[in-house]
Amino acid sequence: MRDEACLCEPMRAYLRQLEIERRASPHTLTAYRRDLLELSRLAGGADPTGLAPHDIRRLVARLHGAGLGGRSIGRRLSAWRGFYRWLVRHRGLAANPAEGIRPPRSPARLPAALTPDQAAALLDAKAEDVLEVRDHAMFELFYSSGLRLSELAALDVDAGVDGTAREVVVTGKRGKTRCVPVGDKALAALAVWHRQRDALAAASERALFVGRHGRRLSARSIELRLARWARRCGLGIGVHPHMLRHSFASHLLQSSGDLRAVQELLGHASIRSTQVYTHLDFQHLARVYDAAHPRARKRG
Repeated sequence: MRDEACLCEPMRAYLRQLEIERRASPHTLTAYRRDLLELSRLAGGADPTGLAPHDIRRLVARLHGAGLGGRSIGRRLSAWRGFYRWLVRHRGLAANPAEGIRPPRSPARLPAALTPDQAAALLDAKAEDVLEVRDHAMFELFYSSGLRLSELAALDVDAGVDGTAREVVVTGKRGKTRCVPVGDKALAALAVWHRQRDALAAASERALFVGRHGRRLSARSIELRLARWARRCGLGIGVHPHMLRHSFASHLLQSSGDLRAVQELLGHASIRSTQVYTHLDFQHLARVYDAAHPRARKRG
């Protein structure tokens, strides 16, 4: 509540519009609220709605001077631009002071992905109890269908996964629904979990994946269980749910070369979001070239 009081009335109205009209996810709302709070803090005693472009540049310089990288500053600028754009449309602000202001450039970072062998080692491990049966089903579904963490956590036992049609229907960002195929290994793991789910689930619980107390498993709990599973498999690297989504995308692109299909399966609104996986694919090709080409191999 104290943080909420630091937001001016237009900021609170803008966040309500994001939540109600644009149906932004809780994760997105939390990020936007945090970025708007930082705008208020950086503005000091000044009214954030009255800032000019030179003020925004000064705030960006302060963030950069404090050690923030270009990606972090860019995310804040994106939230600020959205807020000021809303003020122009709905509150009569003359111009967007954040428009055209760009963050400092940062080195491009590619999303981390498992190799196919690492993915196989992770998913071929045997479950030893009912919780691990559940975990195995979750991780197979992650990798099989490229789901977001929030999408997997929101699945219900009586909706979403259709074993007959071999597909899963999920609701992603901004309330967009998409249908993604589910592979044989994921379907088999889910069938084993279905047979044991009732041993954990509370009588009225609709969640597909439940914890030891019978209630829907939280996103954070899923993250922790995946990290534990990866350690048990001896991968030697940290594994998080989005890494399985990245692995799904990069391995599919390596095999098919169909960027548009991968875009649809991931639920990306823009092809630009999917193009990052072409760089991962190029890295794979470069390794093959270095290992196989006569002019690339080092002589012993």
